[in-house]
Amino acid sequence: MQTTNKPAALSGYQKLVIFILAMTQFTVVLDFMVMSPMGDILMKSLSLKPDQFGLAVSAYAFSAGASGLLTAGFADRFDRKKLLLFFYTGFVAGTVFCGLAVNYHLLIAARIITGLFGGVIGSITLAIVADIFSLEQRGRVMGFVQMGFGASQVLGIPIGLYLATAWGWQATFLMIAGLAALILILIFLRMKPLTQHLKVQRQGSAVRHLLQTVLNKEYRIGFTATALLAVGGFMMMPFSSAFAINNLHVTHTQLPMLFMVSGVAALVVMPLIGKFSDQIDKFLLFSIASVWLIIVVLFYTNLSVTPLWLVMVFNVTMMIGIMSRMVPATALTSAVPEMKDRGAFMSINASLQQVAGGIAAVFAGLIVRQQTETSPLEHYDIVGYSVVAISILSIFLIYRVSRVVRNRRARADIQTVPEV
Repeated sequence: MQTTNKPAALSGYQKLVIFILAMTQFTVVLDFMVMSPMGDILMKSLSLKPDQFGLAVSAYAFSAGASGLLTAGFADRFDRKKLLLFFYTGFVAGTVFCGLAVNYHLLIAARIITGLFGGVIGSITLAIVADIFSLEQRGRVMGFVQMGFGASQVLGIPIGLYLATAWGWQATFLMIAGLAALILILIFLRMKPLTQHLKVQRQGSAVRHLLQTVLNKEYRIGFTATALLAVGGFMMMPFSSAFAINNLHVTHTQLPMLFMVSGVAALVVMPLIGKFSDQIDKFLLFSIASVWLIIVVLFYTNLSVTPLWLVMVFNVTMMIGIMSRMVPATALTSAVPEMKDRGAFMSINASLQQVAGGIAAVFAGLIVRQQTETSPLEHYDIVGYSVVAISILSIFLIYRVSRVVRNRRARADIQTVPEV
C-alpha cells in the first residue's frame, strides 16, 4: 500500500476558505439534490410523467453544461473571487425564480437560469482549492468541501421536504435562496482575491485558450473520466424517492428520516475518507469503493417492499460507496491541469459533468415506467445494471487519470532537481 508524507497543517485562513466553499457547495448541491426527494411531490402536484420529470432535472444540467463551455475560455483571466461572486449572485437569483414558479413550464425556465449560474460554481471551487491547497492536502480539503453533499441531506432535504409538504414545493427554493444570500455576503467580506494564476497567462483569445485546453491529450483523459462518473451518479438519483415510496413502501413522513440518516453517514464518512485518501493511493481507494458500490446497487435496485430499517442500511452503505469514490476521484482530477489552465479545465470538466448527468437523467426517464401515480416503478433494476457497467469502466479511466498525475509530478520533480 502506497503512503504519502504527512500533509501540512491548515492555516486559519485556509480553514475559513474551506468553510466558505463548503457552504457554497451545500446550497448548490441542495438546490439540485432537492429535486429528487421532491420528485414524488412534483410528479403528483404537476401531473408529470417520469420522462417529464427527468427533463425537469436535466434542464438544470444541460444549461449548466452550456454555461461551463461558454465561461471556460476566460475563466483563467479574472480574479477567482470575482468570478465566484458573479456566478453565485446569479445562482441566488435563479433559485428565487424557482420559488416563484407556478407551473411546469415556468419551473423549467427557472431551472435553466439557475443552471446557467450554479453549474459553474463547482468548477470555480475546485480551481480555488487547487490554487490554495497542495495535492497532499486536497483529499482532506475535498472531504470537508464535499460535506455539503451530506449536510444537504441531514439538514437541507428534511427541512426542504417539510416546507414542501406544509407550504408547497416553492417554499423550499425560497429557503435555499435566503441561505445562499447570507453566504454571498460572507464571500464578499472575508475571502481574499485570488490572482496568482494571472501571472502565468498566455496572450491570445478566449477561444484559443478554450481550444488548447480541449485538445490537450492529458486533459481529455480527465474530462472523459469525470463525464462517465456523472453518468453513473445521475441515472439512479432522479427517481430515488419515487422508487422508495412506490416500490419499497417508504411513506412521505418517513422519507425525510431516510435522507437524514444517509446524510449523517456522509457527514461522518467524508472527513475520514478525505484524510484516508491523503495517506494511501487515491486510485486504490477509488477502486475498492467502486466494487463496494457495485455490490450495493445490484441488491438495492432489485428490492421490493422492504422494512424501513433495511432501506436505511442500504442507503447508508450506498452513500459510503459514492462518497469514497467522489473524494479521491475529485482530488486526482484537480491535479491534472497546470495552473495557467485550471479555470478553463475545471469549467469544461464541470460542463461535461453536467451534460453527461443530464443525458443520464433523460436516459433513466426513458427506461423507467410507471402505470399510475401510485403504482411501482418498472425497470429500475435495468438502471442499476447500467450503473454497474459504467462503474466498472470508470475504474479503468480513473487509473489513466492517476497515471497522468503521477507522470506530471515526476516531470516536475526532474525539472526542480538542481544541477551538480
